[in-house]
Amino acid sequence: MKLSVILAHPNKQSFNHAIAETAVDSLKQNGHDVVFHDLYDEGFNPVLPWDEIPERAALSPELEAYCGEIAAADGIIIVHPNWWGQPPAILKGWVDRVFRPGVAYQFLEGDKGEGVPIGLLKARAAIVFNTSNTDREREVKAFGDPLETLWKNCIFDLCGVKTFYRRMFSVVVTSSAKQRSKWLEEVQGAVSRYFPANAAKSDVPH
Repeated sequence: MKLSVILAHPNKQSFNHAIAETAVDSLKQNGHDVVFHDLYDEGFNPVLPWDEIPERAALSPELEAYCGEIAAADGIIIVHPNWWGQPPAILKGWVDRVFRPGVAYQFLEGDKGEGVPIGLLKARAAIVFNTSNTDREREVKAFGDPLETLWKNCIFDLCGVKTFYRRMFSVVVTSSAKQRSKWLEEVQGAVSRYFPANAAKSDVPH
């Protein structure tokens, strides 16, 4: 299977980087083809220009490559911190520019955007790993867990990816090395559960 792993964290010593490395290693050990992007390291430009919005807009070779990879992916893994209940701006911009019409979704002929689009992504599952310094109970009670709504409902379900798993690791700032090690074991387990060794698309859990 072809898997796309996207990381958005500016600090290479962060726990997010450890999560992404664990996910990539697990996928490779399971025999999958992996395309990995560290958006900060690559200097991805998150700004969506006006002339790039139309479906048939001319895209740069770099953006064409991002779009082609995500369209071809059998599975997608996203890793990022929770910043104000949102992904970092660089990742939001990546979604704005890469999850574009004709790549991630398509409106029916004659629909001007007022209807519900058809999801085009071929990925059979998506995993999102988040880190946070807010405990889970407060995240849900006080804020309504906005990242779950964003990734599950507003992005992946809309773009045709119906199998979704998300894990928020918290509180990272006070976590011990032992706790982080256990969390990385969880990452490895989740990755192997959704993208097991020698798996075909039909083997992905629903």
